[in-house]
Order: sequence, then structure tokens, then C-alpha cells
Amino acid sequence: MLTFLGFAMIATFLVLIMMKKMSPIAALVLIPALFCVFAGKGAHLGDYVIDGVGKLAPTAAMLMFAIVYFGVMIDVGLFDPIVRGILRFCKADPMRVVVGTAVLAAIVSLDGDGSTTFMITVSAMYPLYKRLGLSLVVMTGVAATANGVMNTLPWGGPTARAATALKLDAADIFVPMIPALAVGLLFVFVLAYVLGLKERRRVGMLALPGSVEQEAAEEELVAAAPGTAATGTFTPVEGSTGSPAATATAAPGPAAASTPDPAAATGGGQGAGPDETPEEGFQGLDPHRPTLRPRLYWFNAGLTVALLTAMIMELLPIPVLFLLGAALALTVNFPHMPDQKARIAAHADNVLNVAGMVFAAAVFTGVLTGTGMVKHMADWLVGAIPEGMGPHMALVTGLLSLPLTYFMSNDGFYFGVLPVLAEAGAAHGVSPLEIARASLVGQALHMSSPLVPAVYVLVGMAKVEFGDHTRFTVKWAALTSLVVLGAGMLFGII
Repeated sequence: MLTFLGFAMIATFLVLIMMKKMSPIAALVLIPALFCVFAGKGAHLGDYVIDGVGKLAPTAAMLMFAIVYFGVMIDVGLFDPIVRGILRFCKADPMRVVVGTAVLAAIVSLDGDGSTTFMITVSAMYPLYKRLGLSLVVMTGVAATANGVMNTLPWGGPTARAATALKLDAADIFVPMIPALAVGLLFVFVLAYVLGLKERRRVGMLALPGSVEQEAAEEELVAAAPGTAATGTFTPVEGSTGSPAATATAAPGPAAASTPDPAAATGGGQGAGPDETPEEGFQGLDPHRPTLRPRLYWFNAGLTVALLTAMIMELLPIPVLFLLGAALALTVNFPHMPDQKARIAAHADNVLNVAGMVFAAAVFTGVLTGTGMVKHMADWLVGAIPEGMGPHMALVTGLLSLPLTYFMSNDGFYFGVLPVLAEAGAAHGVSPLEIARASLVGQALHMSSPLVPAVYVLVGMAKVEFGDHTRFTVKWAALTSLVVLGAGMLFGII
């Protein structure tokens, strides 16, 4: 009964948010509460929720202060050189923009923290996607999948959990998996290239204002029609047949101005609000915003490097590090109290959305765990494995890691299910190391799970509906996980 209710609860949640019948926060709270009553354990709902909130409270605190910290770093201009560098590489080519997103997310993922990766990646790429009218779900999907592959780093979490649960050395698990993970990351880059080509066909090759391509195009327009002034937000350089915003107009007189289509600058209507304008989407590169602190650039860069280093070395708990970092960044960059309040207020919307989502997810995870649904679901899946599959338990573990790490927390999978799978494999002569390595392949999909707090940072900062992100990303993330599994088997690692 609990097995059926667990699967039904998860399916109901996913269907409702993907069909946009409920907001994620409402669905994360109301659906598990309802199914808790169906399970006959409504009287214990309060205990389950408090237990779930207690376990996720440090994560919520970390996300709150991390958003404030990186928000301040964006305000003061720490990431402006990164954005300019990406602009120079991308040259307003949608294909390069999407590939750049994958590369940036993979590089930043080296710090081992998904929330940090998403905040930096979205901060750098969001203005460019808005400006060029690219689909924002492409950005979130590519970033989440790249981070999922990199999440298998020993300090990222899953590898350490697998090593702890099976009493193995993390290096023995991870190092042999490097070739398979490299193939998975290469697949993400290829996927980004293909998705980028699709975006290029949709919006065309564009030139940003002030670029060499636009200046050349404007000179041609002026030469062709003397006495006119070429204006427009974008200039098509090559084969632009998509977005209406990707057109330049030639109007009589020097005072002529064009009005670009706002819808085209919001990513094709995916994930951006209807009232947003192209200018609002490009504020991240405004070189004249009053919050810039160029004289403190190296202080802010050093503080960020020190913070990430301390996080990787685990000198202090991550929530404490970000709390101290946010307080120090605010105090040094904005010493006056009104300025500090203004910066906190500017990021309050993101903080409230993400923290609210995490605490709502605590209801979902609390009910899943407290009622025993997770345990019954895992036992059912393990029991459904045919006896003849015993010698192939590594393959079975890899396949099961996709749905189980999506529908469960990493703690639940690695400490609750993995030991059972390893024991079943050992009975048929399968090494625990093979089981542990196979358990990592589902991480590309795991990073888009509704039970992962970092994904709410990603969709929140990108202004993408969680249902849109899920519908777009799940298929590509699952395919990436299968590529890693296939490579692992081909190389004899699994």
C-alpha cells in the first residue's frame, strides 16, 4: 500500500507542476499532506514536517546567504569580466552561447556545490540569453546536466556517500570512472552544440550593439540609402529568419528609433515574465550601474576565492561560510546602512522564492521518509529484480540509479538502497566497487530532481517555470546518464 501511495504521490506532483495546475511550493506542501492522510498517518504529519524542516534548515540557510553573497558580487561587478569574455567568445552566435553555458557550468562545478555553480552560471549567461532572445530552458537544462556529471567529484557528495555506505575508498570509486564521466561530459557538450544549432536556426546569427558585425552592417545600410540612419537592437549577420527582434530598420532622419519585439528578447516566451523588457534582461552588463565597486575588485575576487577554498577544504560548515561571507561583503562594499538594506531588499525576492521552495520540499521529503514510503518503494524495486540478473547487478544498479536518485535524496539512495544492492551483487560475485561506480551514473538526472534544493536556485534566478525545466531537461539528462553507463560498461569499469 505504501509503495503504491509513494509512486502515486510523486507522479501526482510531477503531473500537476508540468501541467502548471499548481505552483511548485503549493504542490510540495499540499500533495504530501493529502497522501499522508491517505496513508492513515495524518496525526503524525506535524512530526514528519518538523523532522524534514530540521534536516533541510542548514541547506535553506546556506542558499539564503549564498544568494545574498553572489548577488552582492554581481552588483559590484565581480563577474562583469567573465560576461564580457563570454560575449567575445560567443560573438552573439546562439550555438556558441549554449556551448559556452555548458563549459562554464562544468568549470564552476569544480567547487563541488550545485547552488554556487547555478548562481554563477545564470549570473553570467542570463543577460546574454535575454538580449539575444534565446530559450531560457535551454540554459537551465544544459547547466543542470553539465553540473550533474561533475557532481560525481569526490567532494561533490555522491562519491563520498557511496564510499561511506560500502566502506570503500572514494579514490578507488572515482578515479576508474573518469573515462566514463569524461564521455558523459563530452556528450553534454555535443548536446549543447546541437541545441545551440537549433537556437541559431530559430533566431539567426545576430550582432550585439557596438560589435564589429553591427558596425559593418550599418555602414552597408547607410551606403545603400544616404540620408537614413540604421537603428535596431540587433543586426542579422547571417541567415536570420527567426525572431522579429533580430531585424534592423532603416528609418528617415537621425532621430528615428525602432521598437524591438519584447517577446523575442525574453527567450521565446519561455520562463520570462510578460512585463519584462530587453533592457531589464541586460542589466547585468550595465557598465554605469551605481553599485559597481571597481576599486574593491581584487578584494572581492580574493574573498570569493577564499570562500570557495574554505568550502572545498571544509574548514567550516557551508552555511556558516556563506553567512560570514555575505556579512563581510556587505560591510566592506556598502559601509552605509541604507545601502546595505537596499542590496538586501534587491535580492529579497530570490531569497524568499528559494528558501520557501526548500522548506516546502521539506514537507515532501518528510512525508516520504516518515511514512516509510521511500523504504517500501526501494524494497519493491530491489525485490522486482529477477534472480537471473544477479551476475549483472552492476548494470541493474546503474539503471536503478536513474529513477531512485530522481525520486529520492542522495542520502536515502546511498545509505538505504545501495548497501542492499551491494549485498545482492556480492552473493553473485559482483565487486562492491563495481556497484559503487554504477551508482554514480544517475547524477546527471538527479540534479533536476524536485528534491534537490539547488535546482530551485537555477530556475528561480533564470525565471523559468520548474515544470518547463523538468519537461525539457529530464529526457536529455536521462540520456546523458545512460551514455555514462554505456561508456562504463564499454571500458570495463562497471
